Amino acid sequence: MEAIRPGCQLATPGVTMKLAKLFSRSRFDDRAHDLYDTIVAQSRLPVFYGPIGVPDTVDGRFEMIVLHAALVTRRLRAAGEPGRDLGQALFDLMFADMDRSLRQMGVGDLRVGPRVKTMVKAFYGRAAAYDLALARPDDRRIAADAVRRNLFGTVAPDERQVALMTDYIGATFAALGEQSDDALLAGRISFPGPERLDGATGN
Repeated sequence: MEAIRPGCQLATPGVTMKLAKLFSRSRFDDRAHDLYDTIVAQSRLPVFYGPIGVPDTVDGRFEMIVLHAALVTRRLRAAGEPGRDLGQALFDLMFADMDRSLRQMGVGDLRVGPRVKTMVKAFYGRAAAYDLALARPDDRRIAADAVRRNLFGTVAPDERQVALMTDYIGATFAALGEQSDDALLAGRISFPGPERLDGATGN
């Protein structure tokens, strides 16, 4: 199958290629690839980097991939041991490709390992912050703070942009919860469409 390269998503969006030999081409691997492709495609929706104001940079694109991957792995954990196993495969695939991405962007071999470790640590930190926000829907400040700190860490968003992304995270969490375990374990997920963020453009 053809898998999206987050390396190009981090550097020059829009290019696809087959991920080479990251895992054996088993049915399980296909499901992880399918989830990953969907995550990256959603993370690259132009609305996030235009009206919403997430920086269209390496860091901004990484943050959007991490956000969607964290929401998906959280949902997979609710599917029991098969979901946790698939979530681990998704995680492994994502960071193997991040390693590949850094090399394609010209990062030297000796620097790739430490950079990937930093990215892994960032993923866990972001995932914990989003988990806390989703566990406390009564306190929107928790989610808003996570959004400001992570998605907009290098820029100053307005309150409307923060509110839209906070609402989007809640809507995405709800949408994933409505999808069956069977669908997720088969590698099929769907995210809210860009119309969910139409408020960013004043529509």
